[in-house]
Amino acid sequence: MAGWLKQLITGDTTRPTSAMRAASTGALRQFYEAGTPAASTPSEQLRLLAVDVETGGLDPHKHPLLSIGWVPINGREIDLSGAGYYVLNDGNDAAGVGESATIHGLTDDAVAAGADPQQALTALLKALSGRVMLAHFKNIEQGFLSHACRRYFGAALHVPIVDTFALERRHMEKMGTYPRGEDLRLARIRGRYDLPYYPSHNALTDALACAELYLALDVSTGAILKQLLNP
Repeated sequence: MAGWLKQLITGDTTRPTSAMRAASTGALRQFYEAGTPAASTPSEQLRLLAVDVETGGLDPHKHPLLSIGWVPINGREIDLSGAGYYVLNDGNDAAGVGESATIHGLTDDAVAAGADPQQALTALLKALSGRVMLAHFKNIEQGFLSHACRRYFGAALHVPIVDTFALERRHMEKMGTYPRGEDLRLARIRGRYDLPYYPSHNALTDALACAELYLALDVSTGAILKQLLNP
């Protein structure tokens, strides 16, 4: 099985090996040198970064990474002052956004005016420094960001990721209610927790929506990081 596909399916979030650290450059090396929170860190003290990406498809080797949004969480508080959002232009104007524009709303013109991906990734890694990533269905973020870091910084991104998709799925299973259809979509879960409706598929809005959902989940209170990573 191809490495990227295995990672996309398994959502591998193992910590980087010494070889990966040695191969990394620039902002990724600085991120690895900063380290991540210990597995025993209580959720009330945990520093996370909710991250969402919009892409041109599901295969990071074939489809472009179009935008990145993030929102920090410090313990039980969202810090909007640290939020960030970038539309990316990787210089491949011939590819365009294709039919994916009907999902995320990003046009070829918006992407053409976007930021240099290395600049955007540097900002993301700086914001992620010393934190755990938070995502909803983490495999997409892990796959695309790892591929981008390998391209621009010489090594894949390996970081512990708390996944609200997995947390809610486990909660439903414990309650004897097994998810069906779209039960685990971000907007559907937010509705069950009486959180406000946000339009989907804007990376910054979805990152905020994920952060709010995390704080609404019962499992996020009184847990340690290890439990959140393996619900």
